[in-house]
Formats: sequence, structure tokens, C-alpha cells
Amino acid sequence: MSPPHPPLCSYQVVWCPKYRRPVLTGPVDDRLEQIIREVHAERDTSIKTIESMPGHVHLLVACGPQYGSGRLVKRINGRSSRLLREEFPHLESRLPTLRTNSYSVATTGGATLEVIRRYVENQCNA
Repeated sequence: MSPPHPPLCSYQVVWCPKYRRPVLTGPVDDRLEQIIREVHAERDTSIKTIESMPGHVHLLVACGPQYGSGRLVKRINGRSSRLLREEFPHLESRLPTLRTNSYSVATTGGATLEVIRRYVENQCNA
């Protein structure tokens, strides 16, 4: 019998491109979402919601406590920054680096994932 999976912790993650430049549009935004999904698949984490605006990204994710949100965000930011700048040369001319080291992570606490999902969607549609 295999050991039980550890419980998942749910987090709301928000981060911005350097100088909060509005570069996450069109094909760049589509590719960013693809990269985020690839990282999550490799790390066996769960994406509940991805919402992005030209100047920031909101994620609602679930991951095991042994992996942690900080490591997950670092991996997403590192890979997306490198790949997006390679694949979209105009980003290199607009920004010295695509990402900042700053991001916000909040646990979802006792709120249901549906409540948090609606909050994230409303933040990006406001």
C-alpha cells in the first residue's frame, strides 16, 4: 500500500513584471500561462485559477507543504523570465530583466477555493 499524499496547502500568489510594465499581453500572456502549467505539472501541484493582466499575474494554487509556495514561485519566475525573453526579443529591449524578486503569497485560510477564485477573477476584471 502506498503512503497517503500529504495535505495540500492553498495559496493566492501575485507577482508583477519588472517596473510593473504592461508586457503580459497576447502571445506573451499565452506563453506565460503555458510555462506556469508546465512547472505545475512537473512539481505535482494544482492550479486552481490563473488570471493575468498586462502588469501582474494572480494564481490560486495548491501544493504540498514540503515543497512550499516560495520554491514554486521562484521556479515559475525563473523559467518564465528566461523563456519569455528568449522567445520574445522585444521584452529584452523594454526591460533589463523581466521579473522582480518581489511577490505576494497569502494562504487561503478558512475560505473556500470558490470564494478565493471569485476574488481573483474580480481583481483582474475590475
